Amino acid sequence: MAAGKGTRLSPLTDLMPKPMVPIVNRPALYHILRLLGRHGLREVVINLHHLPQAITDYFGDGAPLGMDITYSHEPEVLGTAGGVRNNAAFLDGGTFLVVSGDALTDIDLTGLVAAHRRTGSIATVAVKEVADPSLYGVVVADDDDRVVGFQEKPSAEEARSRLCNCGIYVFEPEILSHILDGRFDDFGRRLFPDLLRLHIPFHIHRIDDYWSDVGNLREYLRGNVDALTKRVRVDVPGTEIRPSVWVEDGARISPSARLEAPVLIGRGCEIGEGAVINGPAVVGDTCLMGAGASVTHSLLLPRSQLLPGTTLIEGVVAGGPGPAPFRPPI
Repeated sequence: MAAGKGTRLSPLTDLMPKPMVPIVNRPALYHILRLLGRHGLREVVINLHHLPQAITDYFGDGAPLGMDITYSHEPEVLGTAGGVRNNAAFLDGGTFLVVSGDALTDIDLTGLVAAHRRTGSIATVAVKEVADPSLYGVVVADDDDRVVGFQEKPSAEEARSRLCNCGIYVFEPEILSHILDGRFDDFGRRLFPDLLRLHIPFHIHRIDDYWSDVGNLREYLRGNVDALTKRVRVDVPGTEIRPSVWVEDGARISPSARLEAPVLIGRGCEIGEGAVINGPAVVGDTCLMGAGASVTHSLLLPRSQLLPGTTLIEGVVAGGPGPAPFRPPI
């Protein structure tokens, strides 16, 4: 699912779709597709709406990732469920998986599908226990993990559960007949409550794996830090020149610059004399750090520039104007 606008990450998502916002210098969607591939999933359909060309130009037909990617363009957003119904012809051959393309996770998809098949239900919802349910859609389940209710961002006092909906689902093709055709439809707000009303059983699967919806700038920075520090299992690009310091091709780093791990330096960057990068920190492609500039626990998106002597602590710099320098995945 890659059609949303990701407004909570504006202004970053004014320039790129949220699934293309970089996590350790690769789009969030890249990491999702790599996750699918690790679990043997090769046939993928991606729904698109906001700035779709950024996604199609980067991933193409999926061949570099060993995948077969089909795109589904939505002139008007159809919602989480409506976007699935719009691809019924692609999905009606058997059990299928739906994954948000803009989250960060290393969920065991094989285990999720196996749990779904054990229950024999029409749908399985991946859930994770969270400290603050007011930030998420909440799923309520009985002792047999059968879903009995939903709450959308309830207050702490009203929350009947601390299990958040991760936006990752396994479905049987019969679900398609319950989704509105050609119209906006949403899993949590309309479809799942309707299944409850019809007494159609479906279940949750509790995960202990890493998951973040990367829903705001603080979570976005934290996701990059977690990737650098190996809290989430994703690929960190570049050459590891020493423990937890990665440098991508074409980066020029002054001998007097200091890099304190964990740090990732993107392609074509210039790190000036006496510059200091205190990790965890990610420097995106073609960034420029002037002499004596200092970065601590921060993220520089592609084409960011720090003037000589600038200090940045726990920040995100959005980068320069123009389209992001997307490149074919490795």
